[in-house]
Amino acid sequence: MGAFEGKTAVVTGASTGIGLATARRFVDEGAHVFITGRRRPELENAAAALGPSATPIVGDIAESADLDRLYAAVRERGRGLDVLFANAGNATFAPLAQATEDDYERNLNVNVRGTWLTIQKALPLFNTRAAVVVNASVRATDGLENFGLYSASKAAVRSLAQTWANELKDSGIRVNTVSPGAIDTPALERIIGAEAAVAFKTDSAKQVPIGRLGTPEEVASAVAFLASDEASFIYGTNLYIDGGELQF
Repeated sequence: MGAFEGKTAVVTGASTGIGLATARRFVDEGAHVFITGRRRPELENAAAALGPSATPIVGDIAESADLDRLYAAVRERGRGLDVLFANAGNATFAPLAQATEDDYERNLNVNVRGTWLTIQKALPLFNTRAAVVVNASVRATDGLENFGLYSASKAAVRSLAQTWANELKDSGIRVNTVSPGAIDTPALERIIGAEAAVAFKTDSAKQVPIGRLGTPEEVASAVAFLASDEASFIYGTNLYIDGGELQF
């Protein structure tokens, strides 16, 4: 029997990368997973790959109405919500002198407001001993140039999650965060282009003590642990998944 047998999970940003790998882990461990993402073709492909234990709901976490549709589908299934992986996010990169108000809105509106709405709107659905895992980033604290707005948004997410862990503990809802480091996902190609992504990944791997990028599946394993009953005494923590990048 899997760790999530008979449970219901929601994974945002589940079309590719970390979100898809985590949704697959939950399905393999027995959960029914509601997956959401903004791009319909990719989301439908993900659902087809995951099989009948996945329900796709197209939507943007920064849009309140889209989240309402997602949680209406969860409510209609009638089994509540046991696990929420708030993974969806956005990234635009620019130095202070060149960043625009639009860059600010894209980073903060999705990563902070969208994550806040994702958790807030899920509250009425949570079953006893539910678990929330929020995707932050090692970039929240390392001061990497050009990452200012993105890093600030992820620092805000980590702060919010710690507060939520305290606020929700008496309801039996556990909240924790994961902070992935340099992970090999398709997102970077979409953001900066394929050629630039190859160079960026090569340079990033050199900064990782173990000498390589992480995989979405390695992040998914950490998320699955924090979401499982094996982590029942873990509240408000932040787990680095970075190959030692910020540890040495």
